[in-house]
Amino acid sequence: MESGNGFYSTDEFQLDPKWLIDPKLLFVGPRIGEGAHAKVYEGKYKNQDVAVKIVHRGDTPEEVAKREGRFEREVAMLSRVQHKNLVKFIGACKEPVMVVVTELLLGGSLRKYMLNIRPRCLDMSVAVGFALDIARAMECLHSHGIIHRDLKPENLLLTADQKTVKLVDFGLAREETLTEMMTAETGTYRWMAPELYSTVTLRHGEKKHYNHKVDAYSFAIVLWELLHNRLPFEGMSNLQAAYAAAFKNVRPSAENLPDDLALILTSCWKEDPNSRPNFSQIVQMLQDYLSALSPPEPMIPSRVFASENAVLPPESPGTSSLMAIRDDLGETPETKIANKTRGFFFCFNHCY
Repeated sequence: MESGNGFYSTDEFQLDPKWLIDPKLLFVGPRIGEGAHAKVYEGKYKNQDVAVKIVHRGDTPEEVAKREGRFEREVAMLSRVQHKNLVKFIGACKEPVMVVVTELLLGGSLRKYMLNIRPRCLDMSVAVGFALDIARAMECLHSHGIIHRDLKPENLLLTADQKTVKLVDFGLAREETLTEMMTAETGTYRWMAPELYSTVTLRHGEKKHYNHKVDAYSFAIVLWELLHNRLPFEGMSNLQAAYAAAFKNVRPSAENLPDDLALILTSCWKEDPNSRPNFSQIVQMLQDYLSALSPPEPMIPSRVFASENAVLPPESPGTSSLMAIRDDLGETPETKIANKTRGFFFCFNHCY
């Protein structure tokens, strides 16, 4: 529950015991990510490979209250929703420091994945498949009354085989109610819906109505990136991009795209939030497009392969792209961590 200053009351936070981790069993390894308020480490918990997010409490009473509120919201929402395209929640603890433990996703961020192949574009079926993963994750969140508010490639991680995208980082996620007036705490400007950006210009502490359709706008910007493998609003700073979108109705170009995909983009980033589709509709549109793009292959009569001595065609060069990514030593990402010695990690509990 929120207090009058817009923060969650820390006294009322209760973590279900089944999600409470034992710090003595948590081992922390190398840092794999860092944000403004938290650092993420590779780790082990009960012999399971995990990602360990350690949240900084802040230096002032206001910072402490704000970050504890974000932590508590994130834990509450992660423990409520389960979906194959949402990062799997393992547990959390608030003392001695605020820690969120989730599954370890070894495929890296969607941002890094796209940068690694730039200037090439993703294969169309891959791009739309990733978009479908994202839309399904958002459909699940919205069905639970949760707005993510920070949908961007950095918050989308790939599984080890780099075939599936999962949504992470619920630090800015909020519950949506019909009567709620939400604060101007927002996500990253370049991907942010115009109505969210307009709240930033309000006086400190003032609140404004907006709803789950802010995520549809952010999704459109991410989809545009997936299709073009370019930064949206190129040549603009984050603030310039947000200002152009909010006050000049500027959008990336939807030209030279198949009509069905252009329709998804232009409908999702409409200025009027109520005119944007919901994620159930977006999922259906993407599924329809993907089906048209890759229709089922006709059944091959079994008699073609009747002879046990038939010579098989040579392996396609593309087959390797369907296998797990390997490093220079031939290890898969899954085995790379498993083969590390336990001494590589330090016990989390011994540091506090």
